[in-house]
Amino acid sequence: MGKKEFTGFKLVISDPETGRAKQVELGRPEAEVLIGKKIGDIVDGDLIGFKGYKFRITGGSDADGFPMRPDVPGPRRVRLLLSGGVGYNPPERGVRRRKTVRGNTVSEEIVQINMVVVEKGEKPLFEEGSEQ
Repeated sequence: MGKKEFTGFKLVISDPETGRAKQVELGRPEAEVLIGKKIGDIVDGDLIGFKGYKFRITGGSDADGFPMRPDVPGPRRVRLLLSGGVGYNPPERGVRRRKTVRGNTVSEEIVQINMVVVEKGEKPLFEEGSEQ
């Protein structure tokens, strides 16, 4: 089982003011600026094609569906004993489970990155009639 070739990221950009989200494919050259960023980092929208915008990275997942967790340092995949939070929602209080999660740093293994709008640009993010 070899390593997949890095082709880019899927960005899910959410706007807390309107409650809407937009999914954007980001190709290899633009996506490379996000490698090494961590959950909570602010990303300048000019680097990824959204002039004037600023986004905060809130999470993501890798090709196998394992979620990024803000309290796990680095771009690694680990098995943790979780009692709640990202990666595990216990059925009742006190239940713990060992689950696989990914670290808080964006790497080439990440497929989807979740972002939230922090600062708006001049052009609207959501065009009327182009609901996604």
